[in-house]
Amino acid sequence: MESMQQAIAGHDGVAQSPADRKRTEEPMADDLFNVAGKVALITGGTSGIGRMIAEGYAERGVRTYITGRDFDRLQGIAADLSASTGGTCLPLVADLADPEGPARLVEAFGEREGKLDILVNNAGTGGNGPIETIDTSSWNAAMEVNLRAPFFLVQQALPLLRAAVAPGTYASVINLGSIGGLHVPNWEAHAYGASKAALHHLTRSLAKRLGRDGIRVNAIAPGPFHSRMTDTTSEAVKASVAAHIPLGRPGEADDVKGLCIFLASRAGAYVHGSTIALDGGYIAAL
Repeated sequence: MESMQQAIAGHDGVAQSPADRKRTEEPMADDLFNVAGKVALITGGTSGIGRMIAEGYAERGVRTYITGRDFDRLQGIAADLSASTGGTCLPLVADLADPEGPARLVEAFGEREGKLDILVNNAGTGGNGPIETIDTSSWNAAMEVNLRAPFFLVQQALPLLRAAVAPGTYASVINLGSIGGLHVPNWEAHAYGASKAALHHLTRSLAKRLGRDGIRVNAIAPGPFHSRMTDTTSEAVKASVAAHIPLGRPGEADDVKGLCIFLASRAGAYVHGSTIALDGGYIAAL
């Protein structure tokens, strides 16, 4: 009799009801982090962080569009992601350095979908170089792709973002900034850093305006993740990570997948206007 009472008692000795026992025996199943059925558009989703995000959404039932300039390569990557995730990943060609690029992209997307739940402004370019040699072309390229394109994509996509909003359901814009926009690194990245710092500010100004429309806007400031711009396997990056990142490692796919799922789901419903450092503690430890 005593053993039976212990078996049905909780940790504090209070008897558990059958419903309580069922909850402790089975994993919790709710829709707090559920993003299935949503539609996402990820710019620059063919490599690096963008591809990681696209994979994370497609794995979880999000109808996911990725963009790039080379259609053959883009189509192949979208097909690979669909096959590997069991989800749906679709290609859309876009040149976001072109002033008309955002409008053309949204027009093409709107021909296929009637709403946009998640817009991820991930496409970016460099703009590094010493003050003595950086030219106006490099400066302008950083501002055009890293700053101008995200703003006008949001502007052009507003009807589609608003169409995704319902009582208790927000549309979500996620801007990919950088820790380079939160501090000044030990190398010269004047244009890149300025463009990302401006994108963080743009995130706040868009959040202030679009909250009333049910559109949440946040930014992620990643530390080192493997990409075209950062080779995390190089000895230089390994040494920097070991010296400056408290967690002692570069970012991994699940790190950015998890944060983007959070920001696009009901779990992140009250997060708005924030720039979140995803950097293993780098900025906090400065």
